[in-house]
Amino acid sequence: MKEYMQRMGRSLMLPVATLPVAGLLMGIGYMIDPNGWGGDNLIAAYLLKAGGTILDNLGILFAVGLAIGMPKKKDGASAMAGLVAFLTPLSLINTNSVAMFTKVAPEKVDVAFSYINNKNVFIGILAGLVAAALYDRFCEVKLPMALSFFSGKRLVPIVTVLSMSIISLGLLFIWPTIYNALTAFGKSIISLGAVGAGLFGFANRMLIPTGLHHALNNVFWFDLAGINDIGNFWSSTGTKGQTGMYMAGFFPIMMFGLPAGAYAIYKNSRPEKKAATGSLMMAAAVASFFTGVTEPLEFSFMFVAWPLYIVHAVLTGISMFISAFFHWTAGFNFSAGLVDFVLSLRVPIANKPYMLILQGLVFAVIYYVVFTFMIKKFNLLTPGREEGVGEETPDVDDPAEDKFVAMARKIYTALGGKENVDTIDNCTTRLRLQVKDTNNVDQAKIKATGVPGLKVIDGTNIQVIVGTEVQFVADAMNRIHSGAPAVVVAPVEKIEEVVVTGPVERDIYAVADGKLVSITEVSDDVFSQKMMGDGYAVLPTKGEIFTPISGTITNIFPTKHAMGILTDTGIEVLLHMGLDTVSLKGEPFELFVEEGQKVSRGQLIAKVDLEAIKKAGRKTDMIVVFTNADKVEKLTVKTGNVQANDVAGNVLNK
Repeated sequence: MKEYMQRMGRSLMLPVATLPVAGLLMGIGYMIDPNGWGGDNLIAAYLLKAGGTILDNLGILFAVGLAIGMPKKKDGASAMAGLVAFLTPLSLINTNSVAMFTKVAPEKVDVAFSYINNKNVFIGILAGLVAAALYDRFCEVKLPMALSFFSGKRLVPIVTVLSMSIISLGLLFIWPTIYNALTAFGKSIISLGAVGAGLFGFANRMLIPTGLHHALNNVFWFDLAGINDIGNFWSSTGTKGQTGMYMAGFFPIMMFGLPAGAYAIYKNSRPEKKAATGSLMMAAAVASFFTGVTEPLEFSFMFVAWPLYIVHAVLTGISMFISAFFHWTAGFNFSAGLVDFVLSLRVPIANKPYMLILQGLVFAVIYYVVFTFMIKKFNLLTPGREEGVGEETPDVDDPAEDKFVAMARKIYTALGGKENVDTIDNCTTRLRLQVKDTNNVDQAKIKATGVPGLKVIDGTNIQVIVGTEVQFVADAMNRIHSGAPAVVVAPVEKIEEVVVTGPVERDIYAVADGKLVSITEVSDDVFSQKMMGDGYAVLPTKGEIFTPISGTITNIFPTKHAMGILTDTGIEVLLHMGLDTVSLKGEPFELFVEEGQKVSRGQLIAKVDLEAIKKAGRKTDMIVVFTNADKVEKLTVKTGNVQANDVAGNVLNK
């Protein structure tokens, strides 16, 4: 659970990072035109609309952000699932839809459903988490052949819609009950005076993650229960010292307390992460102080350090109680930031508003001390304290870094980086790279990474032979090239290395009818020079392809022209059907096996259209390579015409 919450907190940083600028834009627009809200000033209207682009769509941002960041198998396709997950309840349980389902007029539908909208953070977080979980579960599911188009990533949005439809059905009954219960709670504490204000402040902050704080806000700020704190304050009607009591206590928190908490988070961040943490905390603190937009700060620690957020809610309640008890009042139209505080000073009903500044300074000290104590005492993973390497650490080998990522970084750097690399592609065993100039490639550094070899094709094309796991290196390099984190998805099922202690399967069968040749006769340097390992090839006369050895299909290349087989004794076998057939996009190949399937030697695993390969100008060599040559002591290859069930050679264990 701890790791899950940390991952959730990190994922929320993506949408949270967009919030400070939105708060500032709206704050400046509101400061220019506080009465007309853009209606009296074109610049103010433009700024308010620009900021509202983000703040009015918080639910969508959180849904997509979590859907991207939470899955264990990182892929941008999960964002689509997050968006679909969010849109489903918005379509099913908004006011108009509920009116249609219940056959009543929209104005008679429970007001709770009017808050199922783009701003609803609770729906956004729920949608993002559901989409992420479903992406991990279904992104690699393979459906029967008739439905194969909908397999894998395409299946995720479909399952997501079905799941969120069921969840929406539950919310149809639960949402108004919770909303109305909170409204009733708000009405019940009206008579408690300063204590009621304190309870409202605490509950308001605690409900922020769900979006249900609006239920309480309506009771105290508008005319739902006869209080209308905002309307009465700005019209200067009501009772001096009481009107505004449900707003005043927020000013010390948003202008002073939270910014001081942000400073504590920055001070307690790791040295290598202070710069990144400082920029986030500074932007969030400025937004909170000037405009009262607190989401950037609160969501940065709400989940990764939830005890701290509870303390924040308690301190907000205490601040509300103190200001109400001493009858210090001020009000806001937008939020409890400096802009609204200055504007409220000219309202006659405001009572001793400057005392809120003194209260705020005291709360700044309290927030800094309490946050610092709790972060250190309980080792709370606030921003900048999360485990992992900081962004500003030097580019050195990290023993914890994925081996494919490490190799990708070194190869990419040796290729000349972004200035020299144009495109990155791969086939079954090699990186196929287009660069601006192969003379700028440091071949020695590439070889030093431990790759079997490289091949310069011409002045702009180069191939680096990696092995059957080349896909993971290519994926990491593409992410580095695009500027994204070089996160590599590990194989679905890790197969532990088998130590050879006894006799292995000695008979290696030919893969097809035809002429058996030594691998040195294959017209591709990568194979003929044994860069990938020793082996053999068959020049086929028939298109039926058989397994050369018993084992498990570990991977099948997307274009179907190659696959890997792992024997029970740990020998890795690569079957490569044809030369340069990756460009044929799988059309000549019909496979009868799938990844993870156990196969027996001599089993029919594919049919190949040999004529289609020849017509495309490619060679039909069926190549078998033993890629972990350290486990192969001797391979004797018989040449000449063979049948598929003829022995091609013998493999002996070391």
